[in-house]
Amino acid sequence: MKLTIIRLETFSDQDRICLGKIWPGQVPAESALDDAHRLYAARFNERLLAAVRVTLNEHQGELRDLCVREVTRRRGVGQYLLEEVMRDNPQINRWVLNKSGAEESLEMAAFAKALGFTMQGKGWVKE
Repeated sequence: MKLTIIRLETFSDQDRICLGKIWPGQVPAESALDDAHRLYAARFNERLLAAVRVTLNEHQGELRDLCVREVTRRRGVGQYLLEEVMRDNPQINRWVLNKSGAEESLEMAAFAKALGFTMQGKGWVKE
């Protein structure tokens, strides 16, 4: 089965289980999602492997809480997820990958740099 990137607007029971593995103890409420506050996820074999919260504000997008499940890391899932989020929102010309909630690590910094983000303040920016 193919890895697909989806915008979640409602959650199945399985989605809730998977989101609980991605973000233990902090599964987002569906009611908090709208056109400006989105949740994108990478799905493979009916399971969510990664997710990111997206906030859109005119021409800027903020990417928060990016997380790829441990067993799936270093296989391009996070990169594909962010590329598809950006492709799905072509009106956005400035993206901020927020550091809060993201794992503080050299790997995360290298990941952001590989995708063309530069470090600025509270996160990485891509324009």
